[in-house]
Amino acid sequence: MALPLVLVLLVCGVWFGLPYAERLLGLAREETSPPEALPPSAVRASAALEDHPASAAFDGFSNRYWAARAAGAVLEADFGAPGVRVTKLVVFAGTSAKKDEFLTQARPARILVEAVSADGDVTTRRITLKDQPGQQTFDLRGSGVTRIRITPETAYGAARGRHLAVAEVEFFGHRG
Repeated sequence: MALPLVLVLLVCGVWFGLPYAERLLGLAREETSPPEALPPSAVRASAALEDHPASAAFDGFSNRYWAARAAGAVLEADFGAPGVRVTKLVVFAGTSAKKDEFLTQARPARILVEAVSADGDVTTRRITLKDQPGQQTFDLRGSGVTRIRITPETAYGAARGRHLAVAEVEFFGHRG
């Protein structure tokens, strides 16, 4: 008597659970698979020096850089709809990953990172960077992210005639 009841409950559970199975399996796959590079579909900055546009911070090369006259300029990366699931942010501060070139301009000390989702929600995080050349990696969580804004708030090595420089910005996570 109990066995048929258990079988009926099991069949009902499978029947009603099927629509959710793919989403649950996809979520498990994202949590266990390594993050992939998420190059933005478009980039821009609120300010940039003529030979150092926003695109230089997203070109995959750490020897070209975006530069602004001072902290406070905004660097934006668009990912389009339906957005991406971001897990990591990589920043190469300064003009280059090479120590002798790194110190030639000002470098971001603290950045404000705003991840904007498709429904308009904004997740904000302040990150303090080290004043050192090379890659700096940070956890950054956001789902359905369509745009990320990065605003350098303070700088190392700021002085008259020196510009704020960011050599490279990279995002990692999962599409869709």
